[in-house]
Amino acid sequence: MNDGESDLRAAVNRLHEELIEVRRSLHRHPELAFEEHRAAALAATRCEQLGYTVRLGVGLSTAVVADLDSGRPGPRVMLRADTDALPITERGGSRVVTSAIDGVMHACGHDGHVAMLLGAASALASLRDRWNGSVRLCFQPAEEVAGGARPMIEAGALEGVSRVLGIHLWAPLQVGRVAVTAGAIFGSADEFRLVIRGRGGHGGMPHTSIDPIPASAAVVAALQTIVSRETSPFTPAVVTIGRMEAGSAYNVIAEEVSLRGTVRALSADVRERLLQRVEAVATSIAQGYRCHAEYERLAGCPPVVNDEQSAALVRAAAIATVGEEFVDVAHPVTVGDDMAFFQDRVPGCYYLVGAGDVAHRDVAPHHHPEFDIDERCLPIGAETLVRGALSSLQMAG
Repeated sequence: MNDGESDLRAAVNRLHEELIEVRRSLHRHPELAFEEHRAAALAATRCEQLGYTVRLGVGLSTAVVADLDSGRPGPRVMLRADTDALPITERGGSRVVTSAIDGVMHACGHDGHVAMLLGAASALASLRDRWNGSVRLCFQPAEEVAGGARPMIEAGALEGVSRVLGIHLWAPLQVGRVAVTAGAIFGSADEFRLVIRGRGGHGGMPHTSIDPIPASAAVVAALQTIVSRETSPFTPAVVTIGRMEAGSAYNVIAEEVSLRGTVRALSADVRERLLQRVEAVATSIAQGYRCHAEYERLAGCPPVVNDEQSAALVRAAAIATVGEEFVDVAHPVTVGDDMAFFQDRVPGCYYLVGAGDVAHRDVAPHHHPEFDIDERCLPIGAETLVRGALSSLQMAG
């Protein structure tokens, strides 16, 4: 092991207690999108202690950007972590740390993401004489509502950045493994709203009304054919209606039905086609039932797409961290992440770090009340971030 490798290992090994302490602190005090004030303060304070130049409120009040310059010319690499939690009531008695906030929990691993990024920040600061250029840390709020990345970009978070790297802890992947791929890794994620209007009336005299409920049921069923009959079976796509609201009493025909749904795809063209077809199908089906449908496209983000060079760099970093036999090719999944907005503008790689001991027990899925991570994933994630950043920053001789 050469001196550089020895120094890197020593820098990472010193992080273990800090990684666990930060992750557990954040898990105890989860914060919803746009409310991540404690997480922002924690990240800003720690980065200032490490010598980073910190900017608060970059695009959003809870967004943090921190820069460290080597003092030598070179690229600027950004490392990104999301900070928000979810409106879910935590469940499960075997976890090492529990949420202290009723109805809010870190059910997707963002507490671990922040911990790993702060750990990487510490290691990169201690290795400052071994890299060129500058490191930018991005602590991004509001990922769960796809509302954080764009305001940060508009406020200059990507200025001068040549590459962006980020981790998503992945509970279905065995802890100790890393998965990376070139191309799409996460799908687009778009929300839409449909309001189907009829004419209300007496539940016992439906012929005097125009009932929007059976029209809405037909719309929901028909929307599934956009995937099953209009999209190649070799092209991943999802249309889901997750919420329906209608009516005020069992014996009253409602005036309208409100539906909320999501569309997921792994390419921009399929994404746009699906969204257009949702509107067209809903409008025509509702009309056939003598109703009127209004369609509204809400928040969304494009697919997360890794460029080949960045993916190769991360794969090499993962091999150096856990060994080639523990590095997998990631299979794309149709969850979304507004990391996509950063990677739409600069080359980058978003990759998966195993966070569940799936070989020995059942693991709850992401966004589930019993979701948890195996904390052995934290140093693996931090080390791959450090190695990826160092490779990007033209290692100083």
